[in-house]
Amino acid sequence: MKNFNFHTPTKILFGKNKVVELGPEIKQYGSRVLLVYGGGSVKKIGLYDQVIEQLQRYNLHYVELSGVQPNPRLTSVKEGIRLCREHHLDFILPIGGGSVIDASKAIAAGVNYQGDPWDFMMRKAKVDNPLPIGTILTLAATGSEMNGNAVITNEETQEKRGMGSDLLRPKFSILDPVYTYSVNRYHTAAGTVDMMSHIFENYFAPSDGTFVQDAIAEAILKTCIKYGPIALEEPENYEARANLLWAGSLALNGLTVTGKLMGDWATHGIEHEVSAIYDLTHGAGLAIIHPVWMKYVLSEKTAPKFAQMARNVWNIEDPDDQSAAEKGIDSVRRFFSSLGMPATLSEVNIPDDHFEAMGEKACVFGPIGSFKKLMAKDVVAILKNAL
Repeated sequence: MKNFNFHTPTKILFGKNKVVELGPEIKQYGSRVLLVYGGGSVKKIGLYDQVIEQLQRYNLHYVELSGVQPNPRLTSVKEGIRLCREHHLDFILPIGGGSVIDASKAIAAGVNYQGDPWDFMMRKAKVDNPLPIGTILTLAATGSEMNGNAVITNEETQEKRGMGSDLLRPKFSILDPVYTYSVNRYHTAAGTVDMMSHIFENYFAPSDGTFVQDAIAEAILKTCIKYGPIALEEPENYEARANLLWAGSLALNGLTVTGKLMGDWATHGIEHEVSAIYDLTHGAGLAIIHPVWMKYVLSEKTAPKFAQMARNVWNIEDPDDQSAAEKGIDSVRRFFSSLGMPATLSEVNIPDDHFEAMGEKACVFGPIGSFKKLMAKDVVAILKNAL
C-alpha cells in the first residue's frame, strides 16, 4: 500500500426531508446563489418548490440557470459563469444528477478565471479560488456529489473531457433517497452501471497490499448487484434507493483508490469519445465498453485480479485464474444485460465511422490506462470489438 493523505471535506446530509437544513448550510458560505438544474423533473417531484422555500426563508438571493443537459455542455458552463459575474453571485447550488453538478463545478472554477473555461479540460489551467458549491442529488450514479471531478462536452469540437481539483469538492451534499423514486427504469439501470464502472476503474489498477480497499470495492459492487434489480422493479423501495444512493457516493469519493498508485480510467476515456459524438447516456456506453475492455486486457498477468473479482463478487469457485477471470467477465456482461442495458454499439445505432478519430482523441495526452497501457490503435480495436 502506498503512502497517502485522505481528506473528504464534503458534509453529507442523508435521509428523508434533509432539504430543511439547506438554508443554514448555504449561509455558512454565501448569500447570493446560482440555482442550477436540468429539465422539469426537479419541479415535477416538488424539489424545486422546497428549495425555493428554503432560499426565501433564509433571505438568500438567487438567480436560475436551467436546461443543463445530460453530458453537460460548455455553453451551459459559459452561461453560468456569465450569470455569476453579472449578478455578483457567491455560491452555486446544483439540484439534480451528476451532469448538473459537473456543470456547476466547471462554472465554479471559471468565475474567477479570465480565460476560456475549456482550458481546465485541456490541462492549460489549474483551478484556483473557485466559488463554493453545495448539491442536492436526485440520481444515484456519478458520485459527483462527493468529489472534485467534472466532465464537460464541447459541442463545437465534439470532445468530452474531464477536470478535477479538491477545491471543487462540494461543501455539503443533500442525499434524500425519496428524490430518486421518480428516476425511470433506464436511468436507474444506467446509474447502477455507472457506479459499478467507477469501482472497476479503481479496482483494476496497479496495487499491492490493498486488501481493505479491494474489500470495500467488492462490497459496493455487491450492493449494486443486490439493489439495482430491486430498484428497477420497485422504484419506491426506500431501502434499495438508499443503498444505491450511498453506494454511488462511496464508489468515487477516493475511498477505493487511496493507497493505490492510480486508477485505470481507460474505459471512461473511451466512452467519453463515444458520447461526445453520439450523446449516448454515459452508463449505457459504459455497459457496452467495460466488459469489452476487460476481455481486451485479460492476460496471464492480469488474470489473477479478474479472478479475484470473480470469486469475491460473483461467487465463482473455479480454481484456475484464467478460467475464473473469463467467467467473472461474462458475469459482468450478463448482469448489465439483465438491467436492460445495451451490449453492443450496434444496438444503439453507433457505426464505426469515427473510430480512428476517437482513438486519436482518447489518447491526445498520451497512452491511457494503468492496468494496461492503451494506445490509439488499442482504443480502435476495443471499439470494433464493441460493435
